[in-house]
Amino acid sequence: MRLFQRIAMLLLVGILLFTTYHHAFQTHFTASSNDLIHVQLLGINDLHGQLDQYQQLQGKRVGGAEYLASHLQAYQEKNPHTLLVHTGDMVGGSPPISSLFNDEPTIEFLNLLNVDIGTPGNHEFDRGVAEMKRLIHGESPQEKGNFKGATAQYTSANILDKKTGETVFRPHVIKKINGVNMGFIGVVTTDTNDFVLANSREEVMITDEVNAINKSVKQLKEQGIRSIVVLAHVSVQSDQNGGNPKEDLAEMAYKVDDEVDVMLGAHNHQYANTVVDDKLLVQAYSYGKAFSQVELGIDKRTEEIAYKQAEIVPVEHESVKPDPKVMTFLQTYKDQLGTDAGKSIGTLPYQLTRKKNERAESPLAQLVAEASRKEMQADIALVHHGGIRASLPKGDVTKKDLYTAFPFEHHLVKIEVTGGDLYEILEQQWSEKYDAALQTAGITVEWNDLAPFGERIEEIKAESGEPIELTQTYTIALSNYLQEGGDGFSKLTSTKVLQKGPLIVDAVAMHFEDSYPLVVQK
Repeated sequence: MRLFQRIAMLLLVGILLFTTYHHAFQTHFTASSNDLIHVQLLGINDLHGQLDQYQQLQGKRVGGAEYLASHLQAYQEKNPHTLLVHTGDMVGGSPPISSLFNDEPTIEFLNLLNVDIGTPGNHEFDRGVAEMKRLIHGESPQEKGNFKGATAQYTSANILDKKTGETVFRPHVIKKINGVNMGFIGVVTTDTNDFVLANSREEVMITDEVNAINKSVKQLKEQGIRSIVVLAHVSVQSDQNGGNPKEDLAEMAYKVDDEVDVMLGAHNHQYANTVVDDKLLVQAYSYGKAFSQVELGIDKRTEEIAYKQAEIVPVEHESVKPDPKVMTFLQTYKDQLGTDAGKSIGTLPYQLTRKKNERAESPLAQLVAEASRKEMQADIALVHHGGIRASLPKGDVTKKDLYTAFPFEHHLVKIEVTGGDLYEILEQQWSEKYDAALQTAGITVEWNDLAPFGERIEEIKAESGEPIELTQTYTIALSNYLQEGGDGFSKLTSTKVLQKGPLIVDAVAMHFEDSYPLVVQK
C-alpha cells in the first residue's frame, strides 16, 4: 500500500511541476510574442516592364502583372502591417506594352499596387536623368503633360547631383508601421557609372554604396531609428538553402553598419535568401517571376529588429486568379498598340536565340552585327549583347517581337579607328569588374582568356583573312551607347561620330525583311 501511495505522490508532484513549468513557459512565450511588433515587407526587383510577359520557373508558368498583383494582395491580407518596396530596374529593356509608351504603363502599374518605397536601378537612367525624374515625379504644368508620376516615395543615398553635390533623391525614407518608425535607405550599384549614357554621367555621379549607406544609418540613428532596411540595386546570389552567398551585396554586408538587419538586392536577376554578418539578404529573380516576402519581429521596447526571415515566392498561376482591375488596365494599352504591332514582317525557319555560346557569340547578335554593318556601310560592326533582351521565335516574327528583343532607343553610328585602336578597344571586353564580350562582323578575333587583362587579344583578321594593320584606318558601325563608353568601353569615347544612323531595331527590321521574307501560307 505504501508503495502505491509513494507512486501516487510522485505522480502528483510530477503533474504539479509540469503544470507549473508549462504555465511559466507559456507565459514567457506569450510575453515574448507580445513584446514583438510584426511587420511584413514585400519586395519586387528588376521588373523591366514585363507586364504582359510570362516565364517558366521551377517547371511552372509564372509572371504577368495581373498574377503578381493577385499574389501581393493575398500576402497583404495576411498581415495589414505590410510595406511594398522595390529595388530598381522597374523600367528599361521593356517589351512594347511599356517601352512604346515611354514606360509610363509600368509606373501606373506600380501605382495600382500601391508601392510604398522604391529606389532607382541603373536602367532607370536609360533615357537620361530628366526622363527618370519625369517618370518618378511626373510632369509639371510647364511641360504641358498630364503624367502624374509615381506615388511611391523614392530613396537613393548614392546618386548625387554633380553641380550641387546633393542627393538627387532622399537619402533615406522613414515609415511608421504598426507603431514603429522604420528607416529605408536606397542605393544603386556604382557599375551604373559605366552603363549610363554620357549626358547622364555629366549630370550625376554614383558614389560608393557602403559609405552612402553608413552615412544614412548614422543620420537615422541620431533620429532614434533602430529598425533599418537597405533597398539595394546591387547584385547578390545564394543557393536555394541559403548557402554560398556571393556577389557585391554579400561582400558589402560585412562593411555595412550592424544596425542594418535586412538588405534587399537586385541587378543580376538571381535568387538570394541568405544571412551574411547577421544581415538578411534577399533577391527574387527578375521580370515579375517571383517576389520577396520578409517577416520582421520588432522589439516594442528597443524598436530594433529582433527577428527576421524571408521566403522567395514564385508568381505562379495555379493558386490565384488574375486581378481583374489589372487585366482591364493591360487591355487598355494592348488596344492602343493596335493590330500593327502584331503584323508579321518575316518568317524564321528556326529560332534566333540571344543565348551566347562558349565564344560569347549568339545567332541573334550576329544578325544585329550584319544589319549594322550593312546599314552603315562600314568595314566592321561591334554589338553588345546587353542591348538584346529576347530571342526571336521560330515562325512568323512580328513588330512586337522585334521591339521586345530590342527595346532600347539606341541608334547606330559610324566611327573610324586605326587597327591599333581596335586592339585596345577589344581588350576592354574583359576587366576585373565584368565580362563585356562583343559580337563582331567583318573581322575574326582570336584571344586567350587565361592571359592577363590588356594582353588577351592574339590576332584580329579582316573578312578577307588578312591581319588587321595597326596603322591602317577602319570604319566601325556600333550603337551610340557603346560609342559613348557604355559597358566600360572608355576607349570609344575619344572617337568622332562620322555618321548617325537609324534606331537599331529599325535597322534590324529592314535587314530581317530582306533575309527572312514573310512566307504566306497557301
